Amino acid sequence: MFETLKNAFKTKEIRVKIFLTLLLVVVYRIGCYIPVPTLDTQAVQSIFSSSVDFFGVLGMITGGSMANATLFALGILPFINSFIIMQLLTLVIPALERMSKEGEEGRKKITQITRIVAIVLAVIQAIGIVVTLNNGNAIRPIFAYEEGSETAPILTLAITIVIMVAGSTMVMWLSERITEYGIGNGTSIIIFIGILSSAGTSIANALKQVGNEWTYIWNIIGYILVVVAILTFIVFIDGSERRITVQYSKQIKGNKMYGGQSTYIPIRVNGSGVMPIIFASSLLMFPQMIIQLFFSNTSAASWYAQYMGSNTPVYYVLLALLILGFSYFYAQIQFNPEDVSKNIQQYGGFIPGIRAGKPTSDFLRKINNRITLFGAVFLMIIALVPTFIFLALSGSYSGYDLGLANSFSATGLLIVVSVALELNKQLESQIMMKHYKGFLK
Repeated sequence: MFETLKNAFKTKEIRVKIFLTLLLVVVYRIGCYIPVPTLDTQAVQSIFSSSVDFFGVLGMITGGSMANATLFALGILPFINSFIIMQLLTLVIPALERMSKEGEEGRKKITQITRIVAIVLAVIQAIGIVVTLNNGNAIRPIFAYEEGSETAPILTLAITIVIMVAGSTMVMWLSERITEYGIGNGTSIIIFIGILSSAGTSIANALKQVGNEWTYIWNIIGYILVVVAILTFIVFIDGSERRITVQYSKQIKGNKMYGGQSTYIPIRVNGSGVMPIIFASSLLMFPQMIIQLFFSNTSAASWYAQYMGSNTPVYYVLLALLILGFSYFYAQIQFNPEDVSKNIQQYGGFIPGIRAGKPTSDFLRKINNRITLFGAVFLMIIALVPTFIFLALSGSYSGYDLGLANSFSATGLLIVVSVALELNKQLESQIMMKHYKGFLK
């Protein structure tokens, strides 16, 4: 990776893209420190310290922007949810499916629809968060005639919602500019920066809490070693794949002979990436979010938090089952055995020992299902095991809390590795293309 960065900075075009990406990231991070005038920062932080997973994920992805009541409090999350919804709708709505196959014009239309859906989701999410913050007296009146009221009037609430939605729209615009003019996918980079900044802040706060209790330093060292080990494991699995050999028969067309070579179909162990964890976590967080936003002081909320809330056995079992289900669902989207079999047969290829046609598609489906199972088990391990290790090292089971458990989550670790590897691949491909252009000239 360091050699790739060194070669990238030697090329002017790539160097300019890197600097533009860094500039846009700096603009994003500046927005993460601009306070919203209607929010009481201390009150918001106290709500976040006792909140459930929904606000925890918001805080991690936004780099602490939500907990600090800043302009980019919603971050890129509405756009991510909109993108996931549009992906699912494209599979079930024929009009969207046709639009996705219309080339560049179709993709532009879907992108525009995704933006509109993202703004709608941002409005809904902002309303829910503002209602919660208002119930916790975290919103302060900003007009003179509103002072003295127990809760913030409608005008202050409306202004807060507008500011949050505007901040989320600005983040969406920045991510698209990074994708267009910079290096890599803008949405992934913004999430990547938010997770790293949250982790850095948590580790710095943990070091401050150590004080004279130097025995706690071993918890921090152990935490860092576990993170490095998990990252190494993720990188190893991310590069693992099953290669299915495909042999192409020789064909004579005119005076030339084609084919005769051997290639392979790569099927990745973790081809679905982090998406099954995001889908599963989002589905489990949705009822928690609704209950916390609108029914926080009811007996139903207490029952749900005690028996089905986060950190309960039922929650972890459901999370594992949903990860398994979404892994197979996403694998079916990415890899279609029938289409692959038809393409192989069309170009005169075959898998050694397997007949062409349906036997080939059945063989590919069987292999894909087995590999998907290994990938799902890997995601289950990454989603569940580090949680308990981080809680133990953070001291949550021992009467003290260094705050390390919230530095990284399983999803966060997987996103960090995926984005870093994707950035490296992007730089390598652009360097290679630049060399090819120079050779052609």
